[in-house]
Amino acid sequence: MKSSKIIISGISIVALAFTIYSCSSSDDSSSTDDAEGTATVPTIFSSSYKSAVTLSSDGTSVTLKSTGVPDHVTPYWGVGNALYEAQTTGQTVNPGNLESQVFVMTIPINPVAAASKEETSLGPIGMALNGVAIYNDREGGNVQVDAGTLLSFDRAGAHSGPGGLYHYHFNGDFTSDDDAKLIGWLRDGFPIYGRKDADGTYPSALDTNGGHIGATAEYPDGIYHYHCLNVNYMSSGFYVLKAGSYYGTKGTFTF
Repeated sequence: MKSSKIIISGISIVALAFTIYSCSSSDDSSSTDDAEGTATVPTIFSSSYKSAVTLSSDGTSVTLKSTGVPDHVTPYWGVGNALYEAQTTGQTVNPGNLESQVFVMTIPINPVAAASKEETSLGPIGMALNGVAIYNDREGGNVQVDAGTLLSFDRAGAHSGPGGLYHYHFNGDFTSDDDAKLIGWLRDGFPIYGRKDADGTYPSALDTNGGHIGATAEYPDGIYHYHCLNVNYMSSGFYVLKAGSYYGTKGTFTF
């Protein structure tokens, strides 16, 4: 994604301050005892997730643990950090630096469609390949990201929220840039990809959950998978990673 200068006028101080309190979790993600798995972690996960993510399996599910911090530059590291970079021109930065978290996500190895689709909620809905949390298109109050909040995103399509929890709402320079790259897995165990299919075309028949069944580089025999929305959000140059409901039944994500 090319860096875009977003020029938005008339944003009040109150609107900008609102982003500080946004992105809180309303469902707080079910807790789990998280017993260490003893089975072999499927290669699809071990070969995709970066070393910052610790993996274990009990044979039917995979548990992923991370500190939730990015492996790339962002202004949210704070001045003085080796990975700090100045914010994109025209953008602002939420107060406070990003902080290490304790993320534990458990998902099914062989996910299936849920009979009743559950809406994604505030808070983590998945984990990117570098261990950073994936969020939907909503902010505090369960409202869509607005023009004021858009100002706080870095070129990774992310920002930091309460407790220094850094997270992606949009695609960006370090996840997927108008391509078919694997971004990570959502809590229901289904993978999420960039805006394109494996053949380089934009999928034209996604369902209401933002996905479809088809072959990917990681799943050549086909699997249901989500795609980053191919809509330039408010002409900002950002593209929402996930909106709407899960296709499968969500696993746990504690933080």
